[in-house]
Amino acid sequence: MSEGVEWALHSCLNLAWIGAERAVTAARLASYHELPPAYLNKQLQALARAGIVTSVSGPKGGFRLARPLDRITLMDVVAAVEGPDEAFRCTEIRRKGPGAGAPETYAAECAIAGAMGRADLAWRRELMAQTLDDVRLRAELQAPAAPERLRHWFANA
Repeated sequence: MSEGVEWALHSCLNLAWIGAERAVTAARLASYHELPPAYLNKQLQALARAGIVTSVSGPKGGFRLARPLDRITLMDVVAAVEGPDEAFRCTEIRRKGPGAGAPETYAAECAIAGAMGRADLAWRRELMAQTLDDVRLRAELQAPAAPERLRHWFANA
């Protein structure tokens, strides 16, 4: 998974803490974590295409959440940034080399592809079961002052 997923998840959480009434530019969001603005903007555009954030134009423009955190799953963000494809792609290498001529080698589903597919499904189910609101609650338990510190930084910088 690319680091863009981490950046997108943190950006969503930061936008929630900033509040729905204020749009924030990609450059401002990037500066908070010292990230490259152009690359973070790419992740935010992917989130906008997926309906997770909205893009607001104009002098007070930027990004804001399009829906509440309890309606955004971790899988929503991962799929927006990484795409919907499975993490493992079987290329059927068992059909090459000296074993390629033995039909029993590839008559059934590739055992490796099957195992990886089941693992991918379990991973996706777990990501679908967790919302960004679940993450927000855990983050606020771990660092209760974080939301206020973030709001203060964005209000004064």
